[in-house]
Amino acid sequence: MSRLRTTSGRGTASRVISGIGVLFAFIEILYILMVVLGANTANSFFGFIKSLADPLALFFPGLFQTGNYNLDVFLNYGLAAVFWLVVTGILARAVSRY
Repeated sequence: MSRLRTTSGRGTASRVISGIGVLFAFIEILYILMVVLGANTANSFFGFIKSLADPLALFFPGLFQTGNYNLDVFLNYGLAAVFWLVVTGILARAVSRY
C-alpha cells in the first residue's frame, strides 16, 4: 500500500530560496568573467552588472589582495558566489524540513 504524499508550500519556498542563491551567484560569476576577459568598463551593461555584483559581494571585496587585479576579483567575488550558494542551500534545506 502506498501513501500519497501531499505537497506543501515548503517545497516551493525552498526552490525559490535556492533559485535566488543561484541568481546571486550567477551575477557574481558574470562579473568575474567580464573583468577577467577584459570587457569594456565604459559599456553600460558592464556598469549594470557591476552595480548588481558590488552589493551582493557583501564584505568579500578587498579580503584578498594579491597584487593582481584579475586574481583579486576572481578570489573575492568567487568567494561571494560560493557564499550565496552555501547560505541559500542551508536556508532552503531548513525551510523544507520545517
